[in-house]
Amino acid sequence: MVKKLLNKHTLSLASNAVMPVVGMVTISLLARNLPEADFGYWTLFLITYTLATLFRSGFLQTSLVKFYAGAVKERALNVAGSTWLLAFGITAILGFVSLMACLFYHGDSPTMTTIKWFGIIFFATLPSSITLWILQAEERFDRVFILQLFGQGSFLIAVCVLIFLNLARFDIVIRVYCMAAATTSLFAIATGWSRIVAVPRKSLACIRELMNFGKYSVTTSISSYLLRGSDIYIIKFMFTDASLVGIYYLPQRLMEVIEIPLRSFIATALPAMSAAVQRDDKRHTTYIMKKYAGILTILLIPVSIGGFICADIVVDIIGGDKFSATSAANIFRIFMCFAILLPVDRFFGISFDMLGKPQKNMTKVFIMLAVNISCDFLGIYFLHSIYGVAIASIFTFIVGVGYGYWELTKLLDFNFIDIIRSGYSELKEILTDLNKKFKARNA
Repeated sequence: MVKKLLNKHTLSLASNAVMPVVGMVTISLLARNLPEADFGYWTLFLITYTLATLFRSGFLQTSLVKFYAGAVKERALNVAGSTWLLAFGITAILGFVSLMACLFYHGDSPTMTTIKWFGIIFFATLPSSITLWILQAEERFDRVFILQLFGQGSFLIAVCVLIFLNLARFDIVIRVYCMAAATTSLFAIATGWSRIVAVPRKSLACIRELMNFGKYSVTTSISSYLLRGSDIYIIKFMFTDASLVGIYYLPQRLMEVIEIPLRSFIATALPAMSAAVQRDDKRHTTYIMKKYAGILTILLIPVSIGGFICADIVVDIIGGDKFSATSAANIFRIFMCFAILLPVDRFFGISFDMLGKPQKNMTKVFIMLAVNISCDFLGIYFLHSIYGVAIASIFTFIVGVGYGYWELTKLLDFNFIDIIRSGYSELKEILTDLNKKFKARNA
């Protein structure tokens, strides 16, 4: 019974739940214990650092999974070694930019701290990041779970120690974050999961192949992140009240409730979809897309309704009293209104990538980003509050899903009704099977 439960789907769900859940707990502790200004600095550091990380992962993660999953051993090692070389090059370039900024910037101390530690942390996370991509391609979600638990868990413990010792300050938290990242990477190398020994197997042809695919996926990843990050930067630019950044950021992080199952399903769907595309089996590719997008859409309906109703309670638990009297709960309610669009939007995107049409996914995200920024400014102009920024996201995802559907139906044979029907039938089958097993066990 235990072996049946510990399949790739449940392990993927567990591994993808570790980082968001532990991350939310960490953010909650920092929001409650850091001075308001320091929490704002930490928020801006995370957004900027995550954007840089997405440049690296966006360039290489999807490429690695696409060419590594289902490949013979020699080809897999060739892809892994080439990925290591490219990842180091990207990290070195951004690290050099950080060094130059550190030498020539003479502004406020928190910004200087961010610039100084950015490059160091970026190098510290390199081995663990590559390891996670390789483990995903190998469908070793048990090891993904362990590695994420090690990394996020060590940082959470360190934050708790800082709070206990009354040392929770931005400059100390960022140092502790670096130590946790470096320790996790050393663990990944020591276990052999990182495939760093594959570096000599690199080839110029494979590097070109990864770069040709990555030039589209990296643009897509950065643009996708800017869909959320742009909201924060626009709020910072348009409003004089700096606390509004934290108020808007908190419900954004609470959207991890939606991201947990979404990332889990994508992690298991990517290798299977890649293998189907390599067999030129468009029928099975369509089946995988409809199955996962449909199941998630149906499951998110009650989750979105529950989140809408219980928004005040959720915000109070995570953010504490300082956020309970703000607009954070209502912002979260607005986010819940477009949450059910996320599975279809995301699976349209990865379908383009796996079908070898990353430029289509890039165009979709570009259009969404343009709509989001335009509607952000229009929302602020008419509503004079951050509610306008939140409402803009609804229009953004409607446009994204519409464009994705229009383009993907030219490549795959399906419609929206097929997605819902497939999700319902798959979910019904899963529940029926679980019910039979439960009855047999208790007979």
